[in-house]
Amino acid sequence: MAIMDISIVPLGTGTTGVGRYIVEIHRILKDMGVPHALHDMGTTIEGEVEGLLEIARALHEVPFGMGVQRVYTVIKLDDRRDERVHLGEKARRVTEAP
Repeated sequence: MAIMDISIVPLGTGTTGVGRYIVEIHRILKDMGVPHALHDMGTTIEGEVEGLLEIARALHEVPFGMGVQRVYTVIKLDDRRDERVHLGEKARRVTEAP
């Protein structure tokens, strides 16, 4: 099981706001039923590596489908093979530590 953090930034939109693109990306993730958490600087998604990379590709395309001509996407992938990890576990371990 892996965790991917992804930030998708449409460029050249003529405005500093990107909310409408993120709303669409979030809608797609909800429709896919993918475990994810939206945060202020991106979205964290849980799954198998192959599936996560397919999701990243699909999400990267969203702004293009909305008329954007340039998209900057940053992906961080944590692929742990010695145990299964789930969304939020790392943060819980830290906040629950004595």
